[in-house]
Amino acid sequence: MDAIRDLGELNDPLILFGGPYSNLQALEALLSKAREYGIETKHIISAGDVVAYCANGQECVDLIRDANIHVVAGNCEQQLALEADECGCGFEEGSTCSILSHGWYPHALNTVSQDAKNWMGMLPRAIIFKHCGKSYAVIHGGVSDISKFLWSTSAEEEFRREISAFEGSFDCIFAAHSGIAFERRFDAWDWVNVGAIGMPENDGDPNTRFVLLQNGKVSIKRLAYDFESAAKSMEAAGLTQGYETALRTGYWPSEDVLPIELRKQSRAG
Repeated sequence: MDAIRDLGELNDPLILFGGPYSNLQALEALLSKAREYGIETKHIISAGDVVAYCANGQECVDLIRDANIHVVAGNCEQQLALEADECGCGFEEGSTCSILSHGWYPHALNTVSQDAKNWMGMLPRAIIFKHCGKSYAVIHGGVSDISKFLWSTSAEEEFRREISAFEGSFDCIFAAHSGIAFERRFDAWDWVNVGAIGMPENDGDPNTRFVLLQNGKVSIKRLAYDFESAAKSMEAAGLTQGYETALRTGYWPSEDVLPIELRKQSRAG
């Protein structure tokens, strides 16, 4: 799982996205959006955590594999491949996220096939490519730590430490894990969080986010999908720790993991 996969030169438009989180309806909507843009699935890259909070982990794995979408290993892939007893998300012990993971992670572990887990164990920790004369890398959380949380409000020094930990020079790093899309520019390079298509951004909007890279320009896009059906699938599976409500309301049940500035009161204001 430590390998870096080099995709070479990709000058056509690309879609990059994070965290399907077992949300089949969101993943299907993303593929529909790709068809709308005329983007082939070989030009779609996932920043990991295909399987997590929602109900349809195996179906999401199957859809991504059948479509030959490129995938970077997230912490969930890493842990599921090892059949570990926890998600490895990096949540603080005792946080709401940590407590709620005891509900959704066993469901993921028990409903994903051994073949899927074997596939997860073969995923690279990074994908690199060139696009319109620039060099790009895709990781899950951080370079130093797969479960590194970096937010739009994180200190510049944190980003600089991560980029300096990467072997090679890149004009842009794409990451995910924290689940909220943003772009930060430092001198001549960018750090872009591609968000998560499987869970909203704690901003009161059930729609999620992904990134379009076209002609060297990054655009953060909204993804509308059938969140009501996704929530009902969670309820039918007994996944009622609060994330099914988040799909409907756009607010997390576990925002204590967030910096103060990104919590409900601040974002709603």
